[in-house]
Amino acid sequence: MEILLYILIFLFGTIIGSFVNVVIHRIPRKESIVYPPSHCPKCGHELKTIDLIPILSYILLKGRCRYCGEKISVRYPIVEVLAGIVFLIIYYKFGLDFKAFSYMFLSSILIAVSFIDIEHKIIPNKIILVGFIGGIFFRILMSNYGFMDYIIGLILGGGILLLISLISGGEMGGGDIKLMALIGFFIGWKLTILVLFLSVIIGALGGIILVALKIKGRKDYIPFAPYISIAWLISILYGYEMLNYYIKFIRG
Repeated sequence: MEILLYILIFLFGTIIGSFVNVVIHRIPRKESIVYPPSHCPKCGHELKTIDLIPILSYILLKGRCRYCGEKISVRYPIVEVLAGIVFLIIYYKFGLDFKAFSYMFLSSILIAVSFIDIEHKIIPNKIILVGFIGGIFFRILMSNYGFMDYIIGLILGGGILLLISLISGGEMGGGDIKLMALIGFFIGWKLTILVLFLSVIIGALGGIILVALKIKGRKDYIPFAPYISIAWLISILYGYEMLNYYIKFIRG
């Protein structure tokens, strides 16, 4: 029974991932995510249900459109698998409660903005706005967790990156600032500090690797949203253990 639930959680994640793919493709192009229905961007043919089965459709179609033979971006199955795995990890750690669902919701937002940031070098305000609407909804449902910690998290997350942006002369993008504020609203101020710390470290290491491999130049834009997202996942899974270890370490 437990194995079946894991399978269902993974499948649910891939279905959400399939929708996230629509968001990734359409929002930067300022297209509706509702209409028209899913279609091939090359030939415009409306896709049937069998063409939209997460992961499986890509495999069966060998990565090409059924109707015109155009290559389908490998990003589609990657996002679907990634969403499924992240949902599984969240379920394994938190079970099925409001906190778990809030993290699944936020993970979908983070996956979308990460891939958009990589491809288009932007973090759309529409997605951040949807994230805050969802955050308010979950904060109401989870009122027993308190409220001020999350407001402080919002102010701290966005405020610190805003300060860095002002000091650096705008090196930190406005989208990253709003994204970090959103994360703070979901996880509270303690984990927000950890996310900020980890994202800088992971981002620096990632940037060094990209430059060393000559994938990016020293002056090229390096998207920060993926590093923030990775730091967020590490923090919600191991954050309090890491903070407790640090406190014990400084106390000797």
